[in-house]
Amino acid sequence: MEAATGSGISEQQTVEQIFQGRNQIEQELSKVIVGQKEAIEQILIALFSGGHCLITGAPGLAKTLLVKSIAQIFHLDFQRIQFTPDLMPADITGTEILQDGDEGRKLSFVKGPVFANMILADEINRTPPKTQAALLEAMQEHQVTAAGVRHALPEPFFVLATQNPIEMEGTYPLPEAQLDRFMFNVVIDYLPEDEEIAVVSQTTSTKPEDIKALFTGEDVLRFQEIIKKVPIAQDVVRYAVRLAAASRPNQKDTPEFAQKYVSWGAGLRAAQFLVLGGKVRALLQSRAHVTQDDIKALAKPSLRHRILVNYRAEADNIEVDELIDRLIESVTV
Repeated sequence: MEAATGSGISEQQTVEQIFQGRNQIEQELSKVIVGQKEAIEQILIALFSGGHCLITGAPGLAKTLLVKSIAQIFHLDFQRIQFTPDLMPADITGTEILQDGDEGRKLSFVKGPVFANMILADEINRTPPKTQAALLEAMQEHQVTAAGVRHALPEPFFVLATQNPIEMEGTYPLPEAQLDRFMFNVVIDYLPEDEEIAVVSQTTSTKPEDIKALFTGEDVLRFQEIIKKVPIAQDVVRYAVRLAAASRPNQKDTPEFAQKYVSWGAGLRAAQFLVLGGKVRALLQSRAHVTQDDIKALAKPSLRHRILVNYRAEADNIEVDELIDRLIESVTV
């Protein structure tokens, strides 16, 4: 990899930036975030891949702080949108208003908060499907259409949506088509006792250090381009495809337990994200090759929101993550 990118930085230099970047990012995040290394890694993988994340976690686990801190490290424009039952699509995408000008009155488009590099869609399942759908075009096409006119979103563009798994009253579950647009479903859980003590001590004493910008949006775009060029063996790609396909019921190679407990399985996009995420994970660990272990490590965040269990699984207390563990054990290449 010696070719130069459009910015004049060679591909080898870009790879070196990624090799060194993980430690630098973790060191910077440690100023305000304690623990959650697995969640941080998964969010970084999605960012470097150009994908979006769904975060599931109870209130008070620093989800907003984590996303805002990552945006600061990459010097990205950050916007937080609080999703509520009365939120309208125009409150997200923007709207046309009548303005006076030199040529008289005319309609002008006023951009909404979605016109940023990193969007935190807080409690996305508290808003009706019509408003949820306002994000679909932005996430897939990186554009917003208003009055027949397309408005391009700034690049890079990254949506991170949160869900509260506890209080489900008054919520609107995301449809499968929208869930499939998210690369990962990242689960943030409570910290171990020692780390909770560190958080309480840190947040109740001195003011935290300021987060320094280590990269730019242009760096992120270069990272996303170089990721696609990482070589991967065909047997690793085949493993990712088989892992996703094994979750689909009514297929000849589907394991018996998946036939019994799964109502709907993962589609082709799951395998694409497994391969892309595996490439990023390899580079973040200073490797130039992808292994099946990379695919296995990303199986849960890639598949847990794409597998819909049936009533038998609920009756037998079978969780989605448990099914994914069994899929990993049963699928071989």
